[in-house]
Amino acid sequence: MVLKKLARQLTLSVMCAAGALAPAQALAEGIDLSGKTVEWVIPFSETGGSAKWANFYAPLLSEALPGNPTVVVKFMPGAGSTKGANWFQNQKFDDSQGTVIFGSSGSTQFPYLLGDPRVRYEYKDWNVVLASGTGGVAYLPPDLADKMNGEDASALRDVDFIYGSQGATRLDLVPLLAWEMLGLKVEPVFGIKGRGDGRLMFERGEANIDYQTSSSYLKGVTPLVEAGTAVPMMTWGALNPEGDIVRDPTFPDIPTFKEVCEATDGCETSGEKWDAWKAFFISGFPAQKMVFLPNGASPEAVLTYSQAFEKIKARDDFAEISAGRLGKYPQMTGGKAQGALKNATEVPDSAKAFVVTWLKDRYGVSLK
Repeated sequence: MVLKKLARQLTLSVMCAAGALAPAQALAEGIDLSGKTVEWVIPFSETGGSAKWANFYAPLLSEALPGNPTVVVKFMPGAGSTKGANWFQNQKFDDSQGTVIFGSSGSTQFPYLLGDPRVRYEYKDWNVVLASGTGGVAYLPPDLADKMNGEDASALRDVDFIYGSQGATRLDLVPLLAWEMLGLKVEPVFGIKGRGDGRLMFERGEANIDYQTSSSYLKGVTPLVEAGTAVPMMTWGALNPEGDIVRDPTFPDIPTFKEVCEATDGCETSGEKWDAWKAFFISGFPAQKMVFLPNGASPEAVLTYSQAFEKIKARDDFAEISAGRLGKYPQMTGGKAQGALKNATEVPDSAKAFVVTWLKDRYGVSLK
């Protein structure tokens, strides 16, 4: 019931009417960024989905912000994104010198949720101005995909899989737990700096299973599928208004993990493990990527950036250009973004407790 309530809260926050800006923001005037440079920090490598997301938005943001400042995407990978997030925590907003904004991901949210001792950042100190939903697609080499019997993955249980991973406490938690629930033997190679590096391992034959968030899949994996060197296995799905997992709107022809699990003997879509997986899926994907202004940003600055992203969303061509680069997911600002942030940074205690124990038992990861 707790998980169902959490899912419904998330879908309601995405669907609710825009109540977009707080009263203080609504009364404020925006700021002028003429001649300034906005540095958009991404705490991953330049090969992953976060890079593609930021690079998509950066020129549009430059056009939409007052004064048309230069928007530069800067990559700061390390420690599964906690390095960049810890750095951003210490930044202060100063619109007289331009400004720094930050792009987080589920791999930044999960260490925060799990109490990772390396976390020195606090989401409550930051000012969210955009929340982007996304999805994820797992894929295989053709010879292994041929072993599946429709959606039944049982025949893959005799395969020794290698997976390039940023770390078990990052967004990779979602695929690692899903594959374990299917009974697959997946050995992660930890330490890559971004999911794009995992795709490169797959392309080089160093890994034989991988997953990418939607933007990276569309850009980097679709050509592999078209060339016949990769085959989609499943998506993580999407949430409907009732909080149920349904097919991803960007990939409606690919089955969800829930469907594959239901078709695979021994995989259960109920109980403690499923509830934990679903809770972290909800936290990691429906509001997976967010843009923040640092601590101390004025109401005027928050208003300016929120309105800029609203302006981008209102473009006549936005639905078309975003679908091809990001997929078909909610892009939220104002009150919707704040609601998405709340859902992305909270999970039921029971789900957290399960995952903390699983991480220690499975990977020897202690979060104390």
